[in-house]
Amino acid sequence: MSDLPHNDLRQLGGKSTLSASPDEAVLEKVDNPAPDAPYLVRFAVPEFTSLCPVTGQPDFAHLVIDYAPGKWIVESKSLKLYMGSFRNHGAFHEACTVMIGQRLVDELAPLWLRIGGYWYPRGGIPIDVFYQHGTVPEGLWVPDQGVAPYRGRG
Repeated sequence: MSDLPHNDLRQLGGKSTLSASPDEAVLEKVDNPAPDAPYLVRFAVPEFTSLCPVTGQPDFAHLVIDYAPGKWIVESKSLKLYMGSFRNHGAFHEACTVMIGQRLVDELAPLWLRIGGYWYPRGGIPIDVFYQHGTVPEGLWVPDQGVAPYRGRG
């Protein structure tokens, strides 16, 4: 990511294609519009997909990303395309969840970030993976991620 002004964003406002892998995907950022106000940004990705690295079968998750911006915020279309780049990426649930969290930390340098990966059952076992960077800034309201525990048929 480079320090581009809004009008130089490469993916926003035009046709974009998915990258072949998360490593090739470009995350773009813009200046935080309220750098002196502590606030939380939440992205919910209810239809995240990746591939099992052993069987090649698809895995599905509901991801919730919360972060308190520092100098930068992520441009949402680039985040959407980054998430889509996992469709043909083989990695375990833990690796995908942590990789996304660490990439956002590396690119944005947020004050705080957490990601919850609520993976749908594989072999009858749902897996939830959580990653956090930093501590919650004082006075920041952080709501529950709102994803109910997996209950199967009830």
